Amino acid sequence: MTEQSSRAIGLIGPGRAGVGLALALTQAGYSVSLHARQKKTVPPPLNLTVGDGTTPPPWIADTPVVILAVRDDAIKPLAESLAHSRAIGERHIVLHLSGAQGQEALGPLVVTRAGLGSLHPLQTIVEPEQTPQRLKGAWAAVEGMPRAIEMGEQLARDLGMRPFRIATKSKAIYHAGAVFASNYLVVVEAVAQRLLRHAGLSDADAWAALKPLVEGTFENLARYEPREALTGPVVRGDTATIVRHLESLTLDDAKLYRALGRAALELAQKQGMDEQTAEKVAAALATDLPPVFRPAART
Repeated sequence: MTEQSSRAIGLIGPGRAGVGLALALTQAGYSVSLHARQKKTVPPPLNLTVGDGTTPPPWIADTPVVILAVRDDAIKPLAESLAHSRAIGERHIVLHLSGAQGQEALGPLVVTRAGLGSLHPLQTIVEPEQTPQRLKGAWAAVEGMPRAIEMGEQLARDLGMRPFRIATKSKAIYHAGAVFASNYLVVVEAVAQRLLRHAGLSDADAWAALKPLVEGTFENLARYEPREALTGPVVRGDTATIVRHLESLTLDDAKLYRALGRAALELAQKQGMDEQTAEKVAAALATDLPPVFRPAART
């Protein structure tokens, strides 16, 4: 282990992300301290210190790397509290885990001259105990001051992740992409489950019926990029089916169908759908044609 990777690490915030990351860091050989405002049971071998929310963790003076594993709207207030307590100094590196915010969320700590930045594992964490394995092979966005970036990249590599640097101004759109890929994917599956329930299946049967379809889609996505994996009525130009779908849906579901259909039409156009067919599909969706930029034809 390098000298840098052997440093002690402290995490403030024992939520799923904080506990999961603490477990992963412990397995990677780090000495990890975990702190919370309220007493909470954490899995071994983790130990939790508890404070009143204004007093800094007792270990912070001896822990050069501090990770704020709190929700996005709590990062700046926590940074203000740490700055007010003068618990953070020049030798510290402070990272937060937000995907949407950058080092600006740690603005109150700028006066401390600590290295400030963010580390965002591009992975969903539901069961903290599964986090060490789930992080292996995942990508991780790293952003901030040079020292913070260096530490974020080291942590990511030691956890088996692939770090990549991202500009502070790009964090929001990057995280929006992650939300579409993970959170909204779950929402779309929930909508599909509900529609099958309206067709007469129970919730359990609806999801059991959909799972093989979802798994087949993921197998396709494992082999191809989304544009190449797209199937269905939009890419086929099946306007009659699109109209039948829309007529069967509630107003809200039809709005969602149209929005996703327009995005699907953009992919279909990139696949090579001719303009006339694209215009018919757009008319069936009651939307305008999405702008599609193709390489100029060679003369």
